[in-house]
Amino acid sequence: MSTHTTAEIASQPSCWRRAIELAAEPEVVAALPAAGERVAVVGCGTSWFMAQAYARRREDKGLGETDAFAASEFPYGRKYDRVVALSRSGTTTEVAEVLRRLSDVPTTAVVGAPGTPVTELADQVVALPFADERSVVQTRFATTALVLLRAHLGERLERAVLDAEQALAEPVPAGLVGRGQFTFLGGSPWTTGLAAEAALKMREASLAWTESYPATEYRHGPIAITDERSAVWAFGPAPDGLGAEVAAAGGQWVARDRDPLAELVAVHRLAVEVALSRGLDPDTPRNLTRSVILDGSH
Repeated sequence: MSTHTTAEIASQPSCWRRAIELAAEPEVVAALPAAGERVAVVGCGTSWFMAQAYARRREDKGLGETDAFAASEFPYGRKYDRVVALSRSGTTTEVAEVLRRLSDVPTTAVVGAPGTPVTELADQVVALPFADERSVVQTRFATTALVLLRAHLGERLERAVLDAEQALAEPVPAGLVGRGQFTFLGGSPWTTGLAAEAALKMREASLAWTESYPATEYRHGPIAITDERSAVWAFGPAPDGLGAEVAAAGGQWVARDRDPLAELVAVHRLAVEVALSRGLDPDTPRNLTRSVILDGSH
């Protein structure tokens, strides 16, 4: 079955290449956080998880203190040099509200759709219309935005693009589609956000039972649910011996040496295959819309 989601997943390497080029353009460099700035990044759902990954990546590179918040949880009393808002649609109510309330700090919006409320409220805008999506479930916009931000941090991402192409070309690991429970682990601090996003993708597209944790936390309780129905997927290096513990409990262990963002592409494909195996249409996920727009009573 061909779906919009499948086509958008397959387009990610080409979108990433465009984002890498865009990150070098002077107006984009000027719009994104400079080294040393204290930064907050906000988003909702998928964008929040991308914000978490970027925030930790930026701090790990010594470029400045960086926090990530769900837009509804933004701490207005805290001082920042810049606030970055991630929003595919540019219409999400909570993100627009953060930008509306911030008048004394520079703001930048990274969006898929220009000419929207979020772009009108932000001081500067980086638009990625080539990565915007028809699907409800986000895939290529989220990963492309993170590639843009990682490239702006100075990362060389040629391998990540090649790894994503490999993730698209190879089959989903045998046995995964039939599993009933999926746990995703962040093997390094910045990939914990990617693990959370992987779990969200599986829930949205296939209504699967999913969880996510930092890899080092998995032994502290969550491993109790692992059995022959489980799959455990690590993003980045996992603690020594953890794969063997998962296997001993009956679970299927997945851990590969490639860019963790490319592993998210592989999970996108898994989510679609699980959805189709359950008779679901990943283009029309239950109870979801492309953007959450609240009326004035919320």
